[in-house]
Amino acid sequence: MTTAPWRDPALPADARVADLLSRMTLEEKAAQLYGVWVGAATDGDGVAPLQREMTAEYDWDELITRGLGQLTRSFGTAPVDPDVGARALARAQRRIAAANRFGIPAVAHEECLAGFTAWRATAYPVPLAWGASFDPELVEQVGRRIGRDLRAAGVHQGLAPVLDVVRDPRWGRVEETIGEDPYLVGTIGTAYVRGLESAGVVATLKHFAGYASSAGARNLAPVRAGVREFADVTLPPFEMALREGGARSVMAAYTETDGVPASADPGLLTGLLREEWGFTGTVVADYFGIAFLRSLHRVAADEAEAAHRALAAGIDVELPTVNCYGKPLVAAVREGRVPEALVDRAVRRVLLQKCELGLLDEDWRPEPEGPLDLDSAANRALAGRLAEESVVLLDNPDGLLPLAPDTRIAVVGPRAADALAMLGCYSFPSHVLTHHPGIPPGIEISTVLDALRTELPDAKVSFAEGCGVADPDTAGFAEAAARAAEADVCVAVLGDRAGLFGRGTSGEGCDAADLRLPGVQGELLDALVATGVPVVLVLLTGRPYALGRWHGRLGAVVQAFFPGEEGGPAVAGVLSGRVNPSGRLPVSVPRLPGGQPWTYLQPPLGLAGEVSSLDPTPLYPFGHGRSYTEFAWEDFAGSAADIGTDGSYDLSLTVRNTGDRAGTEVVQLYLHDPVASVTRPDVRLIGYRRLDLAPGAARRLTFRFHADLSSFTDRTGARVVEPGELELRLGPSSAEVRHRARLRLTGPARVVGAGRRLHCEVVA
Repeated sequence: MTTAPWRDPALPADARVADLLSRMTLEEKAAQLYGVWVGAATDGDGVAPLQREMTAEYDWDELITRGLGQLTRSFGTAPVDPDVGARALARAQRRIAAANRFGIPAVAHEECLAGFTAWRATAYPVPLAWGASFDPELVEQVGRRIGRDLRAAGVHQGLAPVLDVVRDPRWGRVEETIGEDPYLVGTIGTAYVRGLESAGVVATLKHFAGYASSAGARNLAPVRAGVREFADVTLPPFEMALREGGARSVMAAYTETDGVPASADPGLLTGLLREEWGFTGTVVADYFGIAFLRSLHRVAADEAEAAHRALAAGIDVELPTVNCYGKPLVAAVREGRVPEALVDRAVRRVLLQKCELGLLDEDWRPEPEGPLDLDSAANRALAGRLAEESVVLLDNPDGLLPLAPDTRIAVVGPRAADALAMLGCYSFPSHVLTHHPGIPPGIEISTVLDALRTELPDAKVSFAEGCGVADPDTAGFAEAAARAAEADVCVAVLGDRAGLFGRGTSGEGCDAADLRLPGVQGELLDALVATGVPVVLVLLTGRPYALGRWHGRLGAVVQAFFPGEEGGPAVAGVLSGRVNPSGRLPVSVPRLPGGQPWTYLQPPLGLAGEVSSLDPTPLYPFGHGRSYTEFAWEDFAGSAADIGTDGSYDLSLTVRNTGDRAGTEVVQLYLHDPVASVTRPDVRLIGYRRLDLAPGAARRLTFRFHADLSSFTDRTGARVVEPGELELRLGPSSAEVRHRARLRLTGPARVVGAGRRLHCEVVA
């Protein structure tokens, strides 16, 4: 028996795919370009925008005779035992392979934003907590472990990470982002990509591009970012994750920028992504994004025209289910409305990826190798470590924390005794189980209340809820104030409820009018402070909230961004002192709820000044975070110097733990450009390093700055390194400078492109 060339693993992938493509009918080729969402509801609210309106019925048995490109969320649509789900997925893959002429299975994809979005799978901290850790090495480990769980279950592609840079913290999806700085987002996101890809899972970068810059912080609103903001803030994390992380897929954003939807933008999806950056993987649509070209954007008259625009722009795969790339596309090609070459281009990319995944090999088998444990002890330990590293101590002015082990503690607030307070909107319990009342979470999640009682067994702990998360009822205030008055200290646990499309205070489609604490939680906090008992504010949120109203009135402030299933013990550990806090803010915390949007990446006119009565200066700046120990920054080596516009410069310092307990310092390097041909942010992050130090221990760091890190987009649209003065600033946050090094770049302006250096090497 002769093996067909496309089945021969000894041949190059290009040759195999070319042979297979030459044998396929138009219908068989089109079938590789869409997914099917088995079990998606066509009634109720759903778990995707307009799911009910956009999900059509189809004949599964007839559909798969032509083959199938993708299977959508076999685990993430309904609660299913992981072993049962893996076997069901394997059976579905066998049926797909048996039904089509070439025996080609589908690519199975799942969400994995904060862990595998499946029942009984570990719920890790959300990406905003990854950013707070400032620890790319740990995030890479998390990505690798999530990837291994996905592959063990038969999943090939993960729809993560989100590389959108926060531009307005009122946006509901802030919890899904890594932060407000493109360098932090890029380095942390790239680490996650490396981890996921190292496990053999295709990482999918979201959302390309500009989604987080929607006007008014409204989900899916138009984007009005300028050309340079787009190039210098929005795009760099994607470029880094592709070049240095090796991501093999990109998801087109829902939004439109200056009137052009991303899903119909060949300049973005082909010109920039493929021709300039050299990307060779697949571009997938965000759910229903191609059909939205007709229904929401109104740049296509029908499904066939939407398919044509998306294919021409560079979208290879329609997700989550077939609307445009099926019969409408086939008919349009036969009628001469769409060139078949566009179909072939996309199919070639899809089949090349299936070849990489081993799905074209004769020995392919979908059955799981053994029982699945998606919430193993190792998973939980890693989730716990990331949770601990991500908790930020914002303030502790009088040393109220750590709490005494035998003190009287009143725990108050709507987030104190609710396990879901730990989870973001893309965790399975928040994302899916709301549609399945009565089904348990499938994982153990300790609340702050329970964890604090475990952490401090000799303490006398009382509890009162006080109020709900978002409702206006204040009837519980009196009991909450009474419990606080009886205690030595009150721990107020406030924050968000994650949800989708208005069912929460944080999450996709849960945008905020302003940055006041949700509901009457602010008034509850006022009532607790009025008792005169010291109040420790603990925030479990998906975005920053304005805290200026209570500045100077609180004993301590602790911020955690949906820290996952091990978040309760992590927060309790910080309160008890078992954990020395080391998180740093990935987003600024505002002083006032108005005056937004604002992030720290402001040119001079974006800063406080006499020309406006509004002062946007944050209460706690990007990069801020306190510790229970102290650090000295010594022996700085960074004198003034001249280097070329293609030159390098090293600056070094020694960091010493001068306290009596182990702790972690996060040294941050910022760039200040005093004069440039276009306005520049006053400061921006270009390097950082976490340092774990025992009491009295010291470590020397060297930051290896390259002139490429000063590049920006000039008036012509070119990315340039300009000659002139620069200042490098080392500090513990974006607002505090410990050491400065003044440089002068000499020589001609230099245009830099895809080969430029993207990150600052740090040697410790």
